[in-house]
Amino acid sequence: MSVYSRHSGFSFVRERVFGKSSLCFNQQMFARKIRVEYEQNGKKLPCPLKWLDSFSMRNFTNASVFDDTLPVSDGSMEIGSGVPLNQLKEAMEDWFWRKSYLPKTSHLMLGED
Repeated sequence: MSVYSRHSGFSFVRERVFGKSSLCFNQQMFARKIRVEYEQNGKKLPCPLKWLDSFSMRNFTNASVFDDTLPVSDGSMEIGSGVPLNQLKEAMEDWFWRKSYLPKTSHLMLGED
C-alpha cells in the first residue's frame, strides 16, 4: 500500500514493506545532476561539499528558485527542473566570494551530468 504525501516541500511516497513504513523520495524533484567546479592554478577542482552546503542551507538570496538545490558530494549537486543554471552560477559565485571561499580571480563552472 502506498500513500502519497507532501512534507516540508518534498514529495514522497510512504510504502509499507513487511509491516514497516519507509520513505521513498520523489526522484523528479531533484532530477538534474550537476557538477560544480572552480579553477585554481590552471586546474579544475570540484567545489568542496562545505561550500555547496553553505550555499544551499543559507537563504541569502530571497529567491525561492534556489530552494531546490541539494549538495551531494564534492563537486556534485542535484537541482530541481526549475533552477536556471546561469542564475545559480552567478548566485553561488557571489556567495563564495563573500565567504572568501573562492578567490576573486576565480570563477565557477557548472555543467549537467
